[in-house]
Amino acid sequence: MLLKKGSKGDDVKSVQKVVGVTADGDFGPGTEKAVIAWQAAHGLSADGIVGPATWNKMVGEVSRDDDGNMVDDDGNAVQMTAANDTVPDAKGTTIKVGNVDLSKLNGKVPDAVLAQVPEVAEKFQINTVLRLAHFLAQCAHESGGFKATQENLNYSADGLRKIFGKYFPGDLANSYARQPEKIASRVYADRMGNGNEASKEGWTYRGRGYIQLTGKSNYSALSKTGIADFVAQPDLVATAHPLLSAAWFWNSRDLSTLADQGSSDATITAITKKINGGTNGLDDRTKLFKTYYGLLSA
Repeated sequence: MLLKKGSKGDDVKSVQKVVGVTADGDFGPGTEKAVIAWQAAHGLSADGIVGPATWNKMVGEVSRDDDGNMVDDDGNAVQMTAANDTVPDAKGTTIKVGNVDLSKLNGKVPDAVLAQVPEVAEKFQINTVLRLAHFLAQCAHESGGFKATQENLNYSADGLRKIFGKYFPGDLANSYARQPEKIASRVYADRMGNGNEASKEGWTYRGRGYIQLTGKSNYSALSKTGIADFVAQPDLVATAHPLLSAAWFWNSRDLSTLADQGSSDATITAITKKINGGTNGLDDRTKLFKTYYGLLSA
């Protein structure tokens, strides 16, 4: 991946949406300037070139509305799909959970994700074909194919008014737009165990992991797994334990009990509602489950 001034196409559009310029697919001077600013704000080399490090950080973030549905930076609903994703560089490593051969998912689930499954399976008993297929399908959809590991809060003023309007009355959104730390600090203040806006805990404990873990209370509860102190080191949820955090969330909602009910569309829908609050992305979640279940049960 290498995008720079003069590049064109859909990948450029994706970059433009992240940095907040018109998504016309043409990498011009305005896009370059916006990329430089975005890189500087995210601790990257600010050269205006979207190489692997910049691209991975960009696609590793996802925007959501107050109900957890995926949106673009202007607050418009989007469908993050992963059902057709493949992983061409799979190494073919054999990894088993009990009698379940996870190597059957090579090429469909990244090796780095499969390598995390045994720990998760042991700790949270996600250890049958049904449980694993349901769990991994939901994680894959929520993260766009295991790509997104943290919440993107780079909203435009229109996006803030559309999806977080109650937090930004009048013209207040204008003074917060495109400032992720300020936005999170306000939107997540005084709830989910976070302190007030001035504490900036809303930013510190923003959504991370394959199923977005949000709020100091949840980070504190996750810390009780004994894996790490996620309150003191919240970035570990995104960088080292994105699957573990998702499994903790799964377990806290007793979703394995639902998964045990079978492979029907009704079961997939019930699990989706527990995770999403609705049925956003149900078709993609269903395709993913059927793919994983078919492979694991063969």
